Amino acid sequence: MKNKLVVFLFAAFLLLVLPSLAQYAGNFWVRILDFALLYVLLALGLNIVVGFAGLLDLGYIAFYAVGAYMFGLLASPHLTETFPTIAALFPNGLHTPLWVVIPLGAALAGFFGAMLGAPTLKLRGDYLAIVTLGFGEIIRVFLNNLDAPVNITNGPKGLLQIDSLTIPFTTFDFGQRGHLFGIEVSSVTKYYFLFLAVVVFSVLICYRLERSRIGRAWMAIREDEVAAKAMGINTRNMKLLAFAMGATFGGVSGVLFATFQRFISPESFALQESIMVVAMVVLGGIGHIPGVILGALLLASLPEVLRYVSGELDLQRITGGRFDAAILRQLLIALAMIAIMLARPRGLWPAPEHGKAAPAPTS
Repeated sequence: MKNKLVVFLFAAFLLLVLPSLAQYAGNFWVRILDFALLYVLLALGLNIVVGFAGLLDLGYIAFYAVGAYMFGLLASPHLTETFPTIAALFPNGLHTPLWVVIPLGAALAGFFGAMLGAPTLKLRGDYLAIVTLGFGEIIRVFLNNLDAPVNITNGPKGLLQIDSLTIPFTTFDFGQRGHLFGIEVSSVTKYYFLFLAVVVFSVLICYRLERSRIGRAWMAIREDEVAAKAMGINTRNMKLLAFAMGATFGGVSGVLFATFQRFISPESFALQESIMVVAMVVLGGIGHIPGVILGALLLASLPEVLRYVSGELDLQRITGGRFDAAILRQLLIALAMIAIMLARPRGLWPAPEHGKAAPAPTS
C-alpha cells in the first residue's frame, strides 16, 4: 500500500510539472500533450463499449463530432449571422458558459449513443462493426452537407471563431495567456490542466463502473451473452447503457476539442480517426484502464513526434525526393503497431487474468 502511494504521488508530481518542462521546447510539445489527453478521454469512452461490454464500435468518432459541433454552434457567430431570429434574441451573440456546454455535450452525445444502440441490439461481431461504421460516416456526411438549403453546419468550410472556455463569474480565460505566482502561463498550458482534470475525473468514473454491478453485467455480456441473459441480466438495457455511457465521453471530448482548436470541420471526424481510437484500445489492452491510457498516449504522441523528427531531418532532401515524410511517418507507425501486436497480442498492458483453472492434482 505504501509503495502504491509513493507511485501515485510521483505520477501526480510528474503530470503537474510536465507542461512546464515541455514549455522550454516550445508550445508545440504542450499541444501534443493536450491532444494526447483528448485521445485518452476518447479511448476511455470507447473502452466502456468495446472493452467492458464487448461491442465493437467503429463509428465512435461520430459522438466526438456531435459534441464538437454542438459547442461550435452554441459558441460561435455562425447561428446569429445565418438566422436573423436568433440574432434578435441574442444581440450580443451566443456565448454559452462552461457549466452548460460540458453537461449538454455529454447528454446530447449520450442520446445519440442510445439512438445508435437501439437498432443494433441483435447484432454482434462483424455485423455490429459494419453498422456502427456506417453510422459514423452518415454523421460526417450530414455535417458536410448541412449547408443547403439551410446553412446549419457551414458544410466543408467548418465553423470559425469558436469561443474559448472561461470560468463563470471570473475573468479567467483558457484561451488567453495569464500569470501564476509571477510566472507567465500560455493558453495551451491552461488547457493542459483543464484536460488533465477531466481525464482524472473520467478515470475515477471508469474504475467505479468497472467494479459496480453494471460493470460486472457488461463483462458477463462480453464473455457470453446467452449465459448472461439466462442469469437474469437485462442485456438490452445494459447494451443501451454501454453505448450511451461511452458516447458521453466522446461528447465531452468533442466539446473540449472545439474550444481548444476554435475551428472545426467534417475532415476532423473522418473514419481514420475512429479506427485510430479503436487501435489505441486494442494496442494498450482491451478492458484494462491503465493499458488503454498507455495505448492512447503512445498513438496520440508518436505521429507528432515522428512529424517533428522527419521535418528536422528533411528526409526529402536527404533522399533526393524518394521518401515523402508524411508517408514514411505513417509507415513507421504501422510497422510499430504490427510489431507490438505480434510480440504482445493481448496489448502492451493487458488486464490480469482472473478465474484461472485450478492446477490438476498430481498422482
